[in-house]
Amino acid sequence: MALVCKHGETRADTKPRAIHHLKATPETVHWGYFSPDIKPALIVQSGDLIEAEAITHHAGDAPELMFDEGIERLFTEIDPSTRSPGVHIMTGPIYVEGAEPGDMLEVRYFQMTPRNNYGSNLAANWGHLYQEFGEKERVTIYQLDPNANTASALYAYDFPGKYLVPGTITHCPVCDREPALPGITIPARPHIGTAGVAPAVDAPVSTIPPGLHGGNIDNWRIGAGSTMYYKVQVKGGLFSIGDPHVSQGDGEISGTAIEASLNCLFQIILRKDFSFPSPLLETPNNWIVHGFGADLDEAMKGASMDMLHLLNEHQGLSRNDAYSLMSVAADFGVTQVVDGTLGIHVRIDRNLFPQKGVTKDPS
Repeated sequence: MALVCKHGETRADTKPRAIHHLKATPETVHWGYFSPDIKPALIVQSGDLIEAEAITHHAGDAPELMFDEGIERLFTEIDPSTRSPGVHIMTGPIYVEGAEPGDMLEVRYFQMTPRNNYGSNLAANWGHLYQEFGEKERVTIYQLDPNANTASALYAYDFPGKYLVPGTITHCPVCDREPALPGITIPARPHIGTAGVAPAVDAPVSTIPPGLHGGNIDNWRIGAGSTMYYKVQVKGGLFSIGDPHVSQGDGEISGTAIEASLNCLFQIILRKDFSFPSPLLETPNNWIVHGFGADLDEAMKGASMDMLHLLNEHQGLSRNDAYSLMSVAADFGVTQVVDGTLGIHVRIDRNLFPQKGVTKDPS
């Protein structure tokens, strides 16, 4: 895949150069924040492949199932007081040689493989219906079937107290476990909930809200076979991944997805030939633009204006034609309503523009 640059121009696909392995250790993760001041965990060149471990901060919801030695080190060796101002365990950052502010990072996701076959969904205090459920928080543990690529609930329990500390470890043998969702199987769709570049700011930026740097976008379509584009804000880009999921619905209404650790294979390509104002997603069939805001109206306006930019600047449509096409062919959806800053995404079929802006990978 290749994004159109300007009125039909495209760039050649970049072949992999080298492959790097980035484990999640106390030395290679940052918990809860993006910052330009973090020392790079890895330095790569454009076109390099990276195998990176993305660890869920909810592994402590069922440590006997979701921990291994490497994950346990993160939970026991990283000071809880440093897990702020957000909650997600971020692997990185990755420094891309030659990346300068204003450039774009093209991140091609090839594989997302569950690290173990379990995940957790928390109906949390930040969930959309927390008050309607009497301010009760509840954990549902899911088991994955990697052969069928499905998930089903294993058990559930009411969380004791209030879930406030990122990386809380719950010793569920002392909880009252209950059956959950009997007879229901859901499709697994592994994806990255939070990823992005370092913002050009002086203070740490929380991983909880999404923004122009990326962050907690929580779009389940950011999985294997997709490509994300992020606008570089600081030298080297400083790209990080985290908040891995194995399934989520649009809205993420309870506050979380099925949170589960993933091993991710992706390629980072430095793009100096085009620019885009917000995180842009390219899937085999669609372009998807994201908008963010304090309310859904603001997020809708942002998504609309950036899709207009895509159609006008990168597909060569007039603004009037682009506006008409958006109304008759683009689909808007609520990405999430639980991350403080709300998210709207809008997708349009790439096949509406045959042979324009898309090149086939010769491999």
